Amino acid sequence: MSSVTYNIQGETRFSESLMWQINRDFYQQKGISAWSNSIVPHQITNSSSAATTYAELIYAFLKDVESNADSTDKVYILELGAGHGRLSYNILKRLDQLILDGGGCSTEYCYILSDMVESNLAFYDKHPKLQEYYTRGLLDIAYFDAELSHELELRKSGVRIGPSELEQPILTIANYFFDSLPNELYYFQDGNGYTCAVSIDSLTDPQGKNAHELIEDMELTFHRSIVDGFQFENEAFNKILTRYRLECSNTYILFPQIAMECIANISSFSKKGLVVLMMDKGYKEIQELSARKKPDFVKHGSFSFWVNFHALSQFCIINGGSSMFDSNTNFSIDLGCLSLIKEPFHCQLFKEAYRKHSHQQNLDDYNSMKKIVYKNLPNVNLSELLGLIRLSSYDSSIFINLLPSIKQLSNNVSMKERTRLKQTIIAVWSGYYPIEEEYDLPYELGGLMYDLGYYNEALGYFKASSETFGNKIDVDYNQILCHYQLREDELFYKALSLARQRFPEADVFTKLGNLDMG
Repeated sequence: MSSVTYNIQGETRFSESLMWQINRDFYQQKGISAWSNSIVPHQITNSSSAATTYAELIYAFLKDVESNADSTDKVYILELGAGHGRLSYNILKRLDQLILDGGGCSTEYCYILSDMVESNLAFYDKHPKLQEYYTRGLLDIAYFDAELSHELELRKSGVRIGPSELEQPILTIANYFFDSLPNELYYFQDGNGYTCAVSIDSLTDPQGKNAHELIEDMELTFHRSIVDGFQFENEAFNKILTRYRLECSNTYILFPQIAMECIANISSFSKKGLVVLMMDKGYKEIQELSARKKPDFVKHGSFSFWVNFHALSQFCIINGGSSMFDSNTNFSIDLGCLSLIKEPFHCQLFKEAYRKHSHQQNLDDYNSMKKIVYKNLPNVNLSELLGLIRLSSYDSSIFINLLPSIKQLSNNVSMKERTRLKQTIIAVWSGYYPIEEEYDLPYELGGLMYDLGYYNEALGYFKASSETFGNKIDVDYNQILCHYQLREDELFYKALSLARQRFPEADVFTKLGNLDMG
């Protein structure tokens, strides 16, 4: 019995395929809900550990700028495709602490949250966690489309950034960004290169479906086309492709033309060029590009492909720049650095920070350790769980995943464990950046604080729950119990009366009224 498929688009050059527009439409249609509804995975890409890595690299870069001392102009840090902004918030928070601990930094900076989705920009604009940074002039917002934008208009300060506007190098963060940009696709065999096309089919009728539904049922068929002479206007592109034709065989290679043009475009904003920091999945050595079958089409609500880091590196090197990648093989996360600095720039501290995070505190290795803990949760004790959370830089998603085990183990804790758990809760909440999820983290933290006997602290979390998620019976009930435990008679009866007004049919409050306050 043959399965029926529906054609969405016939054979089309890979870089011009409709699939790229469908991917853009996905983010336009979903906005923040792409992450708040857990459609697109984002724990690794926006983790507190990733934020700590970026912050320490940014801090080192700012200190290097300070030591170069040839300009007092502001350094702009541009995050591409910032999504919901949680990574940005934790970078800024960690950067504040690094500057404080380091005795200050004379280099002025401004972090730019950019995206091509207007609803995401509106979300950043109103987010309560970001208001302090707007007020201090450390954060701004800008629309930026990697394929079409050729300038930045900062919406808070009104500053326009176009070609040669900046005196300092622009530091760019491409966090899981290049993996979703359109690529060209080539096939190389026996010294020949073939331009590849793709056709798109759907397993179900695509009529009337949104982008998310189209991607879920999308199937790609790859086609080899004519031998291509690789005649781009950009000579660097021609050199890279000629090398692939000569050195790679029996292989499909994604060619990130749009990503390279984006890098060159952003570099033009500064008279001194740019540095790009990126985390992603990809191939950094030319030998990794040989004998590759058709590219992996990775679906995760939207879709992405593995990044050709090697081409990005070669593009920078050919244009007088440089690149840094960990020489060790990683399994899911690579931390890379691309540079197109246009004149001598001493960046010793930045290089040291990169070596630290690519070799000594590698996120890929941390991710492997985390998986080991998850697989062995029944055998992990509380101190070990808290140790993992501390290693995660108190990541809220990690904490939430481990919370059932923490609750179970917290029923019988030592004084040291009790204190450490309280410290962990405070640190997790400090770095928490809500993105309209349904999960009520403050309520869970309040309940844990209550169980540990920290009733005053529990009240603060229950209040935050009400402010974020509205009034709920369970929250009011626990607040009343906190006042009871603290022997706060007046507040107990006041909270009880208010709860009865809100939920007149809830019997649980009648029982609370019978408690002995003596």
